[in-house]
Amino acid sequence: MRYGFVGLGNLGKHLAVNLIRGGFEVLVNDLHRSEADAAVAAGARWVESIAELAAACDCLITCLPSPAATAAVLEQALPGLRPGSTWIEMSTNDFAEVEALAARAQELGIATLACPVTGGVHRAEAGDITVLVGGAQQVYAMHEPALKAMGGRVIYLGGIEQSTVTKVVTNMLAFIHLIAAGEALMLCAKGGVDLRAAYAAIAASSGNSFVHETESQLILNGSYDIGFTMDLACKDAGFAAKLPSCGANKIRHFDAKSARIRGEEGGGTGGADNGSAGHV
Repeated sequence: MRYGFVGLGNLGKHLAVNLIRGGFEVLVNDLHRSEADAAVAAGARWVESIAELAAACDCLITCLPSPAATAAVLEQALPGLRPGSTWIEMSTNDFAEVEALAARAQELGIATLACPVTGGVHRAEAGDITVLVGGAQQVYAMHEPALKAMGGRVIYLGGIEQSTVTKVVTNMLAFIHLIAAGEALMLCAKGGVDLRAAYAAIAASSGNSFVHETESQLILNGSYDIGFTMDLACKDAGFAAKLPSCGANKIRHFDAKSARIRGEEGGGTGGADNGSAGHV
């Protein structure tokens, strides 16, 4: 099966490379030709246009920074995709947007899987990122080997809504953990605790988390660079705030975190790394 991959940024380039390493034929395209260098070096074939890529592949994979970008790619790709082919959306996207695009694809005989990933860029590079799958089980079975080539754990969650909502929730939790980790380290610093020792103590405690183990280190070394910008964090926080299940059940700490990252974006640091939200 031939896969076409569009969106080779911080995350997508690693997913594409691991797909190639898994033995799959991969065609690639991105707004910036240089973003495809790693995938092409690994064995992918660069295709000049999305329309050409869509016409040449059995499955289109998108990993893009916004719903608008995904919609723009689908506008160009859908006319070229053959009936019986599949679109796999690996971006973090609003479930209503994905479902609307999936309905358009279905009218053309094209199946859709929503397969956002979670675990961070470093896990994507290692081929150990978690893939959250939503869509028809028979379509999932068809592409399971490719999804396993790109990730570590592959978890089937049900329909498109179930996988996209779960992904937004995992990001919501990560944002909450990040701001809490930054505030915890600040309290330790003000209390005269050596921050390296504080990091080790928290990691060995009931207060530990994946975010603390990975991102607190980047806070302490001053880089704040987790390969995920404040703009993307703000986008994902907006998705969580729009979930129909929220209703009156707003989560106080998440609302505070959302306000904080929106403040960071409004303050001109939207391109800064999301790790800066935990600034100590």
